[in-house]
Amino acid sequence: MIEKIELRLRELLPSRDETIFEAARYSLLSPGKRIRPLLALATTALFEVDPLTALDPACALEMIHAYSLIHDDLPCMDNDDLRRGKPTLHKVYGDAIALLAGDYLLTFAFEVIANAPILGREQRLQMI
Repeated sequence: MIEKIELRLRELLPSRDETIFEAARYSLLSPGKRIRPLLALATTALFEVDPLTALDPACALEMIHAYSLIHDDLPCMDNDDLRRGKPTLHKVYGDAIALLAGDYLLTFAFEVIANAPILGREQRLQMI
């Protein structure tokens, strides 16, 4: 299931060569355990629902998590130099781009839920 999450994250995130998107990809697509989306998909089994119906919302959770890590690493917070053995986003792209990339991931997560193709309108609204 992790492979499906990784693939969908790559599909969802714009691949444009603009700094903000490069920075967002740097953090969101770096290797991780993907615990939050896995828990979301596992929860669907409790309700006997196909896990793939929750794939986009699960990816949105991962985006929100990445945002929180980016902001937590900023100099005004924990000022971390490394995240999962790699330089933190603000060390690579600077504080301003890191702040904007985090904000982008948070906002884009809600767009992903709003556009989730398998979910109905009411389901999307409730999740948002």
